[in-house]
Amino acid sequence: MCTRCESFVFSAAPASHASAWQPRRAFLLAAAGAALAGPALAQVSVGNASMARNLVPAERIETAGVQQYGQLLEQARAKGALAGDGNAQLQRLRTIANRLIPFATPWNTRARQWKWEVNLIGSKQINAFCMPGGKIAFFTGILDQLKLGDDEVAMVMGHEMAHALREHARARMAKSAGTGAALSIGAQLLGLGQMGDLAARAGTQLITLKFSRSDETEADLVGLELAARAGYDPQASVSLWKKMAVASRNQGGLSFLSTHPSGPDRIQKLEANLSKVESLYREAKRS
Repeated sequence: MCTRCESFVFSAAPASHASAWQPRRAFLLAAAGAALAGPALAQVSVGNASMARNLVPAERIETAGVQQYGQLLEQARAKGALAGDGNAQLQRLRTIANRLIPFATPWNTRARQWKWEVNLIGSKQINAFCMPGGKIAFFTGILDQLKLGDDEVAMVMGHEMAHALREHARARMAKSAGTGAALSIGAQLLGLGQMGDLAARAGTQLITLKFSRSDETEADLVGLELAARAGYDPQASVSLWKKMAVASRNQGGLSFLSTHPSGPDRIQKLEANLSKVESLYREAKRS
């Protein structure tokens, strides 16, 4: 039986590496006051975050995400499928997360309050996700079957983190309820009436929520920039989706793609943005 994987603290860089953190610190400080639409110094262009998300309190969606994440871990633990802290693949994931997370806050100031957590679940499914509130999970299938290198893992992780940072789940839940209903539910969740059931429904839907094509493009580009700033090769975004395409053809569809619709222009859009983040990657590698 695997041991429990607890939340972990992302420590600051040691003094000997202070110089390496100067460019990152400058980016964070400069963008600390940026709106949720995105940081002022962003290199990719994704426009404003959906205003629909404001119909649903962020705290409720984040709470639902934390609850569902906990339920998933308990189920995995009961089956002996939850990786323990000493697992090499889990340590690898957490190392990559440590490098990405410092660049999250400029994209969403709420991320400063999130208790980030990364876990690994033993499953043949090719899947990964990041719940609202910064709860990340990878299934072993996506690492083993696609044989992902660190740069490619960073692209997957950055993409999933971007969904949470851009609050796509929050916006989708609001949109799915309809404007009038969302307003009513939002009022209930804010304590202005009888408690609605949005949080409960969110708790069962967040993992399987299907994002729109525009959400996917945003997540691709924001994740690309997060990974590049953390020193991961932007070219890996292209190799990742090529591997996804091959695996999908060979296996008749993937669970990852069922909730992340892929269009023929996905790789083209990523390629069109590589030059925008290449300098960030080079700077990070020099640091």
